[in-house]
Amino acid sequence: MRHPSLPRARRRVIGALTAAVLGAGGLSVPAATALPQAPGTPGAAPRAAVPERAPALPPAPAAGAEAPAATPPMGFNNWNSTHCRADFHEAMVKGIADIFVARGLKEAGYTYVNLDDCWALPERNAEGKLVPDPVRFPNGIKAVADYVHAKGLKFGIYTSAGTKTCNRAGFPGALGHEYSDAQQFADWGVDYLKYDNCNNQGVDAKLRYTTMRDALRATGRPIVYSICEWGQNKPWEWAKDVGQLWRTTGDISDNWGSMLSIMKRNLPLAPYAGPGHWNDPDMLEVGNGGMTDTEYRSHFSMWSIMAAPLLIGADLRKVPESTFEILGNREVIAVNQDRLGKQGTVVSSEGGRWVVAKELADGSRAVALFNESARPQRIATTAQAVGLAQATAYKVRDLWRHGSAHTAGTLSATVPAHGTVLLRVAPERAWAVLPPSMELSAEDNVMAEATSTGRLTTAVTDLGRTPALKVAAALTGPQGWTVRPTSPTARRVLNGGQKLTTGWEFTVPAGTAPGSYGLTLTVTHRSITGTRLTHSAPAAVSVVVPPPAGRSYLSDIGWLSAVNGFGPVEKDRSNGESKAGDGRPLTIGGQVFAKGLGAHASSTVEYYTGGRCTTVSAQVGVDDEKGTRGTVAFEIWADGVKAASTGVLTNAMNAQPLTADVRGAKAVRLVVTDGGDGIDSDHADWADLAIGC
Repeated sequence: MRHPSLPRARRRVIGALTAAVLGAGGLSVPAATALPQAPGTPGAAPRAAVPERAPALPPAPAAGAEAPAATPPMGFNNWNSTHCRADFHEAMVKGIADIFVARGLKEAGYTYVNLDDCWALPERNAEGKLVPDPVRFPNGIKAVADYVHAKGLKFGIYTSAGTKTCNRAGFPGALGHEYSDAQQFADWGVDYLKYDNCNNQGVDAKLRYTTMRDALRATGRPIVYSICEWGQNKPWEWAKDVGQLWRTTGDISDNWGSMLSIMKRNLPLAPYAGPGHWNDPDMLEVGNGGMTDTEYRSHFSMWSIMAAPLLIGADLRKVPESTFEILGNREVIAVNQDRLGKQGTVVSSEGGRWVVAKELADGSRAVALFNESARPQRIATTAQAVGLAQATAYKVRDLWRHGSAHTAGTLSATVPAHGTVLLRVAPERAWAVLPPSMELSAEDNVMAEATSTGRLTTAVTDLGRTPALKVAAALTGPQGWTVRPTSPTARRVLNGGQKLTTGWEFTVPAGTAPGSYGLTLTVTHRSITGTRLTHSAPAAVSVVVPPPAGRSYLSDIGWLSAVNGFGPVEKDRSNGESKAGDGRPLTIGGQVFAKGLGAHASSTVEYYTGGRCTTVSAQVGVDDEKGTRGTVAFEIWADGVKAASTGVLTNAMNAQPLTADVRGAKAVRLVVTDGGDGIDSDHADWADLAIGC
């Protein structure tokens, strides 16, 4: 539950292991543990921070029984929306259960209503039992579980595989109390346990998580077991027989950079996922307000195609209607819940144009066309490339637009910035009754200065085997822009494989501020059955300001776009935390710099150079604000070509000089990668960042 950028003291060792040795021969239990005394017994010695011994061998799952979590768990967890604030309480949890039923989420498959940290008092009672916070849960935990169960839903709870949970207040963890706590959870009617990793006293992770597995089994109650180990010890390699899901990354945050970084770390782990054992890239942020609806649809699409657990992290009492439209899309949910249990795999990812394909139980493929970049891009693949056999034609179902068409084999779309087109594709014998799939595309990376006239080219392609009739294209720009065609906009017949290409001229009004502006390409046509269809696709123009002549600091110039792994990119400050302006002076190896950018891996910042500049230079490194933590690498790109880069840099290094020749480039990109070990504490400084033009 901790974000990877927060201090590790909250989630790592806080004290030395006082008494624990592993048995000879690699046994996974302590070699010797004193019989415990009740913590309230006068004169009792403190219990050792070691897992409890099993009082008896736990029962194995029944032979032939379906594995728990045969499909990825779906439900709710309060942490992303409430943390430990006062608005996390009994009424809130009951309200979520009510909404699950009233808004059709239960019927769509959302089952678990789960509590996260801060539900308990800071101390156990005299019998060593956990005590629910009487202010938050005046009727106790069992009453809440009973309420949830009465709605036909299931109930989940949280604790940590350490002496304390992750919150700074330090609520009791389960290390050394596994069997007692598991039985208490079972008695309350718990159906799901999230088991975190804070304050673990250095005890072996596999030992800690296996002990709780055995304790849960010993209760005799089926409890889905979520291993929240943050991927530190590669649980995907050993936890298949321990829990039903395991976290693969640190905590997600409600921003594009965090979601993107986590997605990239989770995608390569597809071979480890399957029925009853799932990679968990953390909970959903959909509805919490830090991203656009386009970005939230991408978030939901990619978690679904990755066969990730779908745990809603928003307070559904407060979200806009669009949140329910996203979370309740049953065609997308069906991809996630497919019984074959495959996680989607990467087909291609060049230039931030991702194609991810997932085999489904009926032989079809779910295909995500995911656009990482900050501008619309054409993303294309083929039916055979995503694993389908050769066929005359294929049915293509758009799972967000809820429409079907046929294609001869090409799968392509112009995908909005940070958007995803999610398709379901299968060979189709009756393809002729479906309209042809139409690809709409627009020229990429178009830039224009205010008051200038620019040009843009669009194309409409019939991807099917039947003609599109009476095809007409129109391009509209923002209010105040003038747009006119410079070539034909219509075709009476557009046969399969043919393309209608149109040139357009636009004028940017005086006073238009720099930034990206959206245009819309709209196409109408009739199918051979007479059905009239309308399609639309985005286009974009970046309105830019010429860079000043001479040497300038880039932090004094507006960028075209900026994506950051945690919080915003900061000007003349370090990255800091999640809010704008919360950084410190840029400091690398004790040296303070007045100018530059503070970023956090993974990060991309793009500037317009207009072919007028020659060099970009900086002093780069990991900011001192993260102590000894953080590893990053820096890259400078000129018009899509890498012009300069560093190796992996650590906090132990002083600032390193980095200079790139960018002559003739229209745009320059500054990229920070995570050094190959995740984004934890990767606060990166572009100090003395300057450009010569």
